[in-house]
Amino acid sequence: MATPTPLSDSDLLAYAVEDLATRTGLPVAFGGFERADAVEVTSVVGNRTPHLSGLVVHASRGLGGRALVERRPRLALDYRSSRNITHDYDRAILGEGISTLFAVPVLVAGRARGVLYCGSWSPSPFGESTARMALQIASDLATELRVREEVQRRLTLAPASTSGVDPVLREHLRDTYAQLRRIAADVPDAAIRRRLAEIEQRLADLTREDGAATETLDVKLSPREIDVLACAALGQTNAEIAVALGLREGTVKSYLQSAMAKLDTGTRHAAVTRARRAGLLP
Repeated sequence: MATPTPLSDSDLLAYAVEDLATRTGLPVAFGGFERADAVEVTSVVGNRTPHLSGLVVHASRGLGGRALVERRPRLALDYRSSRNITHDYDRAILGEGISTLFAVPVLVAGRARGVLYCGSWSPSPFGESTARMALQIASDLATELRVREEVQRRLTLAPASTSGVDPVLREHLRDTYAQLRRIAADVPDAAIRRRLAEIEQRLADLTREDGAATETLDVKLSPREIDVLACAALGQTNAEIAVALGLREGTVKSYLQSAMAKLDTGTRHAAVTRARRAGLLP
């Protein structure tokens, strides 16, 4: 099966901006990534003029510049009359006809990687639910960026072919796979989970030895059964797996027993081995 082409950072941003407009119900949304202490707007949804496309917002300037530097969301209920921001970008924002504007930084490991904006044409109350939705979308984008960066960092340590790979490197990649599954389990957005699953599959393919024996199994493990097996493959005890996955130790034991039964094996080691041969684990 061909491995899906991974989405670029720009694609992820575009999805987040579109999601922001859809889920908040606000008519316009836009955003961009930080480069050299400035945010360049590269994705816009719902705009009525070309003013926002390509807008470059510098650190500390305007609403987004403050959000970038302060690393926290900023709200202007009436942008035109706001005294809490500089008005460097009035031509773009007011030219678009935006009145209420909300800016949310995308924080990855404490660093603002970009800013997402959503706004409306007229001054209006800005509810807590709308703010919470915008914050969640920014958090989901940050999570995916963080995962991609960590996976890429670790993949650079691995050779192009896994034949004869140092065992330490192979276990390093398997640990990355287990961590990625734990992160994905906490992401509520189904589309992001699917994209994370694509990265998981790339890791599984990468760690498979050239020419390794494979077998086809008519078995479908649940996501949690795979999570537990991935941890067991690292040599973790039931208690350690429970802590890592936020489960009860008895629940971990149940998942392991279920996976062993489906794989027709009598031990966790045998279950891990068979799951790897079937391509269910890296």
